[in-house]
Amino acid sequence: MSAIAIITARGGSKRIPRKNIKIFNGKPIINYSIEAALQSGIFDEVMVSTDDEEIAEISRAAGASVPFFRSAETSTDTATTADVLLEVLDRYEEKGQSFEYGCCIYPTAPFVTARKLKEAMDELVKSGAESIVPMQEFSYPPQRGLFIDDKGLVKMLHPEYATTRSQDLQKQYHECGQFYIFRNDAFRIQKDTTMERSIPYIIDPVESQDIDNESDWLLAELKYRFLTEQGILK
Repeated sequence: MSAIAIITARGGSKRIPRKNIKIFNGKPIINYSIEAALQSGIFDEVMVSTDDEEIAEISRAAGASVPFFRSAETSTDTATTADVLLEVLDRYEEKGQSFEYGCCIYPTAPFVTARKLKEAMDELVKSGAESIVPMQEFSYPPQRGLFIDDKGLVKMLHPEYATTRSQDLQKQYHECGQFYIFRNDAFRIQKDTTMERSIPYIIDPVESQDIDNESDWLLAELKYRFLTEQGILK
C-alpha cells in the first residue's frame, strides 16, 4: 500500500492574514499538520501544495516536500480542493510516482494527530470503502433550528419537530474540516473527498475548532493548550 499526504496551503487569506503560517501556540500553524503526517508513519510522501515561497520555505523546514508550486489555475479563490488534489496527483504521475491512497490535510488543523491519521487509514483500508470523513455530531439538533424571516420574526426551520423530544430526533453530523483519506482511483472518478461509499471517522467536538476569524483563533489556542496539558490530545 502506498499513500501520499497533501497539505493544501494557498498563500492568500482575507479574514486572517497569512493564516496558513501564522504563529499558533509558538510555531506556524501549518507545522502541526506536517508533523502529524510525518509522525503517523503511514505516508510515502508528505507534501505541501502552495503558490507561496514563504509557505514553501517554512514547510520544507518542518520536513515536508514542496517539489513544485501550484499552477495559476489552482491558486485562485474559485479553485476547489479537488482541483488542487488532482493537480498534485497528476504532477507526481508525470514523474512516474503513483499512490493507492491520498490524504488531504488542511494547513490550519492543529487538532489533527498522528493517532487520528493512523486510525482513520486503518478503518478505511479494512472497510474497503472509497473514503473516510472526519465528522462530529451537532451539539444541538438542527431539526430544532430557528431563522429570522423578512419581517424580523423568529420562525422554526422545521415546525413539524416543534414538540418532538430531542432524544427522539435522528442524530446529524457535520464535517470537521481537518483531513480526508481516500482511494485515489475512486477520487479520480468522483472528484470529491466525500464519495458514494464513504465511512465516518467520529471526532469528539472538544478536539475540533473552525478557525475562520481572530476570535476562533484565540479559542483554538486555548483549547489546544488545555487538551495538551490534560493529555487528551494525542
